[in-house]
Amino acid sequence: MQDYSTPAIPVPRLPLALIPVVLTIALLGVQIFYYDDFTPHIPLAIGFGITALVGWLQGYRWKDIESGAFQVLHVAMPSIATLIIVGMLVGTWIASGTVPMLIYLGLELIDPSWFLAAAMLMCSMVSLSIGSSWTTVGTVGLALMGIGDAFGVPLYWTAGAVVSGAFFGDKISPLSDTTNLSPAVTETNIFDHIRNMMPTTVPAMLIALAVYAVVGGADGGGGTDTLTRIDAIKQGLADNFVMGPWQLLPLVVVIGLAFFKVAPIPALFTGVMLGGGVAIFTQGASVHDALTFAHSGYSVVTGSETLDSLLNRGGVTSMTWVVTLMMFALAYGGALERTRCLEAIVGAIMKRLKGFRGLQTSAILTSIATNVVSGDVYLSIALPGRMYKPAYDELGYSRLNLSRAIEEGGTLVSPLVPWNAGGAFVIGALGLTVSAGDFSALLYIPLAFACWLSPLFGILYAQLGWFSRRAEDDAAAAGERA
Repeated sequence: MQDYSTPAIPVPRLPLALIPVVLTIALLGVQIFYYDDFTPHIPLAIGFGITALVGWLQGYRWKDIESGAFQVLHVAMPSIATLIIVGMLVGTWIASGTVPMLIYLGLELIDPSWFLAAAMLMCSMVSLSIGSSWTTVGTVGLALMGIGDAFGVPLYWTAGAVVSGAFFGDKISPLSDTTNLSPAVTETNIFDHIRNMMPTTVPAMLIALAVYAVVGGADGGGGTDTLTRIDAIKQGLADNFVMGPWQLLPLVVVIGLAFFKVAPIPALFTGVMLGGGVAIFTQGASVHDALTFAHSGYSVVTGSETLDSLLNRGGVTSMTWVVTLMMFALAYGGALERTRCLEAIVGAIMKRLKGFRGLQTSAILTSIATNVVSGDVYLSIALPGRMYKPAYDELGYSRLNLSRAIEEGGTLVSPLVPWNAGGAFVIGALGLTVSAGDFSALLYIPLAFACWLSPLFGILYAQLGWFSRRAEDDAAAAGERA
């Protein structure tokens, strides 16, 4: 990232810094809401061009703007690689019978009346174990979408429960990249950071769980139509896949590798290879078939439109829309940071802060705004973390308050912004189609209760002065550890 301590070009004035942000948001609004076309790619590309023009007016050369964009892209390359591998994983895990097996077991074991609550808990446990919300969404979450469809649950309710659970687990897992990034940026201890998130995380999750339990039990477990649909899907799975203990091997191995802290990319790629191997040895696929499933996704005609829509997906090509959107958003965010437009906006906010209440609230809202504007969860954590650190020190408050704020506004809000990397992945992986002006699939956003309740609790605590750790508390805790 750019070193702001020795700037070559001064920070732009606020009106100039706001130009690329306001115009890009306006373009996104026109594209999505006026034209009913959910493809944010080109508005973000134009936003990059507008930012480059503003940078040129400030005195930046094209090489400066380019380096800013590529620098952020470079930082995010592991995430882009993870997206691609998750696409491969989905294709091979469907072909191997791993995802069908999870759906079958879910239909056998989960009571329809408690499905949403069970989905959230299952995704929470898997994400906490492997430290990856994306992998959880793309595998277990995908299976749960099929189970929910069989139970007659609207797809946006299932998606909301999946997202709540997956990103909750990601937020408090010591294996998660964002959970490590937040304390790294604020120079705090990761386990202190995780403990300090409990006051907002626990009530948010309990409320979400209660809502899912009530909604999931509203129909008393379904009637004859639901049971008929469940039986039809189970029969369709049994007719098209061999299912047994071997089908769970890829999932067990990936969770085991994550537990032993193997890096995500090799762990997930091992899952891809195992999925392809299981497909070859148990499902009768050829080596060429396995390679095709990894690249182009799985394809089958089961005679059931529901099953076909669920199982015909995955592969590298399925992630093209998401990856290209990420690249546009990251380049735009990198240009905003390189031209110091984001710094100017954050600086203007900080000048108006009075006391800890305003500081903590602004840190949360700045992370949320950076998520919306830049489309990058890493930037939404790193930028406010760097910018607000001195203010916490000056007021005598622990930086753990800051690390919690940027985790809540960064990690948890990421899947709720459709053009953000997290939101784009959720939409692509779960098949939440947005077309012809039908935005109902995006209802998962308000239904992912845990993701937006946690920041709200953070703002509430800031206003009440609750769970607001002082710097001397850190010193006392360090003395006790010594």
